[in-house]
Amino acid sequence: MHRLLCLHVFLCCLSMALSFCPSQCTCVFHGRVDGTGTRSVLCNDPDMSDIPVNVPVDTVKLRVEKTAVRRIPTEAFYYLVELRYLWITYNSITSVDTGSFYNLKVLHELRLDGNMISIFPWESLKEMPRLKTLDLHNNRLTSVAPEAIPYLVNITYLDLSSNKLTTLPSDLMDIWPPFNGVPISSNASQKVVLGLQDNPWFCDCKISKLIEISKMADTPVILMDLFLTCATPDNLAGVLFQRAELENCVKPSVMTSATKITSPLGSNVLLRCDASGSPTPALYWIKSDGSPVNNTVQESPGEGINWSIMSLHGIEHKDAGNYSCKAKNVAGAAKATISLTVAGAMSTTAPPVRPSVGTGPTSQGTAITPPTDISKSPLTAPTALPGSLTTPSAAQKPPKPISGNSSQKGLLKEVKTQQGGKKLAADEKSKKTDSSRGLKDLEIVEQTADSAVLLWTAGGLLNDAPLTVVYSPYGEDDSKRTMETKAGSGKVLLDGLSPGMRYSVCLVAKGSTTGKDPCIDFYTEDGGQNILFFIVSSIACVLVLPLIALLIYKILALYCKGSSTSLDTNELEKESYVKFETISMKQRTLNSHPTELWARRPTNESERLLLCSRSSIDSQMTYKSDSSRSEYLC
Repeated sequence: MHRLLCLHVFLCCLSMALSFCPSQCTCVFHGRVDGTGTRSVLCNDPDMSDIPVNVPVDTVKLRVEKTAVRRIPTEAFYYLVELRYLWITYNSITSVDTGSFYNLKVLHELRLDGNMISIFPWESLKEMPRLKTLDLHNNRLTSVAPEAIPYLVNITYLDLSSNKLTTLPSDLMDIWPPFNGVPISSNASQKVVLGLQDNPWFCDCKISKLIEISKMADTPVILMDLFLTCATPDNLAGVLFQRAELENCVKPSVMTSATKITSPLGSNVLLRCDASGSPTPALYWIKSDGSPVNNTVQESPGEGINWSIMSLHGIEHKDAGNYSCKAKNVAGAAKATISLTVAGAMSTTAPPVRPSVGTGPTSQGTAITPPTDISKSPLTAPTALPGSLTTPSAAQKPPKPISGNSSQKGLLKEVKTQQGGKKLAADEKSKKTDSSRGLKDLEIVEQTADSAVLLWTAGGLLNDAPLTVVYSPYGEDDSKRTMETKAGSGKVLLDGLSPGMRYSVCLVAKGSTTGKDPCIDFYTEDGGQNILFFIVSSIACVLVLPLIALLIYKILALYCKGSSTSLDTNELEKESYVKFETISMKQRTLNSHPTELWARRPTNESERLLLCSRSSIDSQMTYKSDSSRSEYLC
């Protein structure tokens, strides 16, 4: 009975604690038909100066509005484990502790707008893993720390408007499409809402990604206000983000010397990539599993240019894979991938074992030692690669146990046999070596920007002898290419070459030794120079041909004009009103034709009369008498 009484008192106290509401707050329980419900608390007393500590533990929504609260202390809400909505708006808060939001594991929404917060503890967001809404507008924030980026990945509503922000971390936009690598989809269910208006933005390369998003028509990132404007620098003051053109801001671009490289086992490999951009991008290498590569060298020969070389020494099969060279600056990032393939297998030679005479069948990689009297003729069996399996054949049978003279005879016979085998192998090797010496007169003809023709003379080789053509850029043994052909063909086309480069090509006969194969170097034509020559020639033709045509026209015109001078004179005479040679009068005589008063004079006499007349009056005709004549003074 006593225990039941204690339990009853405990439950009563618990119910009172759950339903107790702070004196300066209003508590409302939103019940349902099934008896469950949620509790919300509103604290809006202007005289309240501290965050209430006796809020019911089952509170789901807490609002502290328009109070005199100036600080949010550490662990102010640690006991409100069911709190999902926390609004502390339009107060006088200037300080927020790092541990203020401790133990709010299920909080979905945090609103701190309308306060005087100048520094926000972004690391406190790790205590709220389910936070989706963060409202900090109308405060006095001047910056967003780069450390805040990992905690903002899951935020879908971020309001930083009406603050004093001038810039943002260049990596902040990388957590959202399209900069996070996720393709943009118009049907994306998850949207991100950003409030960034009413801030004095300094428009430079650091916020170039934000400016790029403002220009996108379809993106998962939605801006509350599309008309964001620049405040500085002076040349962009008042310019909308959508029309801003940034200077000295170029995304990186990466180029590699090759995309696929095949290198033999145990060799050294150098991988190089070059990047350009503004500002000058930084370069770093990563493996296909995402782990960084440390053995690299970087150098920037000039502004906006950078290159990096990664070295691999004594490569093994585990080094094969993809290596990515990444370039990054505040304007963006880019990468290029090189695929490395390791060719060949590790070859080792096991040391010979010298068993005693008279043992049973020997295994691979062993040696048979004859008796002392014939020890000067050692017998060595061929060695095999580790992991390989060999079986006795008709040509190589395991020796049988022997003894006495018979054993010595058998060993001598075996020595002769093996020596004969060595002689045959040496002859075969010499023949293979001689086969490579038979190739001669290597010549490169018909070079173009991307191809060339190799000619050779087979010499003593058979026409159907197989040949391997190996060619690569000069000094770049990692990018060799091969072609198979016959010795009798005498020529082969090398295509897929790069213009303006030096190449080295070798002919390898089957079984030839390294370093004795005939080789030749050549250069491909520079395609760029051909194109430039064609363009210059075209421009010259366009300019010179009209001049030549005009000159020919002028020459023909002058020629035609000279030939038509006599014709023009005759025409002029026909069209003249009065001829000088006709201006003369006959002497007045009595004749039957009184109308004929003019007489024709020679042209020279007419000119003399015109030039030498004494006066216009004296030159007129007089009719004093029939025998009178005109007087002239010359």
